[in-house]
Amino acid sequence: MLSLLSKGGVVMYFILFLSLVAAAIILERLLYFRKIKIDEEKFIGHLKSAIEKKHFEEALNICENNRSPLSNLMKVGIEHRRYGKREIKESIMGAANMEIPVLERYLTSLGTIAHISPLLGLLGTVTGNIKAFGVLGRFGSVSDPSLLASGISEALLTTAAGIIVSIPAIAFYNYLVAKVNHIIISLENRVNEMVLFLGEEG
Repeated sequence: MLSLLSKGGVVMYFILFLSLVAAAIILERLLYFRKIKIDEEKFIGHLKSAIEKKHFEEALNICENNRSPLSNLMKVGIEHRRYGKREIKESIMGAANMEIPVLERYLTSLGTIAHISPLLGLLGTVTGNIKAFGVLGRFGSVSDPSLLASGISEALLTTAAGIIVSIPAIAFYNYLVAKVNHIIISLENRVNEMVLFLGEEG
């Protein structure tokens, strides 16, 4: 492993660093989405049941015990239940604007890594070729192929490493973005549903 890094040159260390950052972001996001996953139908059912009985403290406790973006928004809605539907929706949408950045955290960085990794690989290719042709320029002809091979090896290693980092980063980036979009759409539907319900019960 260390020999490959040394053969790949300085660019290879940058690519390795980016791969570690990408892996950390992917792991953190997967654990986060697992943590906030709840049974929405069951949660909303319990919430509506408590609100229908005017047990608003119980409804707030249900939100506290099921921490997720959805429960955070529902909690805000319940706390503003005495206002009109418009005010309730505005308060929930304001809370949603705070939740969305949390859902999208680090995704921009992951997307950037996915795009620049192959470019760094190409940079390694260029610097490796410059090194190889520099050998030819100094000696005119090379009797020992290993002198030329080191530069070409650097070029090939960094290109391959950049692509290897980029492919899973792009795949997970697309997956995570799709997941965030799905959650946001689901939140919008639940918010509209709860605003109507709270407006009737509040």
